[in-house]
Amino acid sequence: MNKLDAETLRIHKGKSFVGVSTAVAIFNQKGQLFLAQRSENTRDEHGRWDVCGGGLKWGNTLEDNARRELLEEFAVESKSPLIQNGIRQAFRTDQHGDKTHWICIDFIIVLDQSEVEQVKINEPENFNDCGWFYLSNLPSPLHSVISDEYISKIRNAFKTKKVAE
Repeated sequence: MNKLDAETLRIHKGKSFVGVSTAVAIFNQKGQLFLAQRSENTRDEHGRWDVCGGGLKWGNTLEDNARRELLEEFAVESKSPLIQNGIRQAFRTDQHGDKTHWICIDFIIVLDQSEVEQVKINEPENFNDCGWFYLSNLPSPLHSVISDEYISKIRNAFKTKKVAE
């Protein structure tokens, strides 16, 4: 059997078969969340603010995939632990009217100050803007899967992480 090429797989992920992704909510020590605004070049959700994440690549562990996305998207190379924070399903309709189905494995990471200073948009073609935001004052519009429930889960995970330190 011949494997499909990466671009064909990318086009069909979430449409012809359930897409699997990892997402990382990046926090600083003050409890601010790093978000980036998606550009018109991304698959969907143009102009919406999002956490770090991307499709699971064949052969990557969940943690390896999350760390790869951190490095690719925002130049984050951290020794801080990734804390798995649940699984979400997303049933959406993209800008072309195609229904999509994704499973997302969520993580959080809390960066130290020296790591925070290194965070930047590393894929300028995919993001228009970025910033650090308190959960009580997030920008708009947010990615459609950043629900009140998701925000509550990452808030609790951050608090638990800080208490454990």
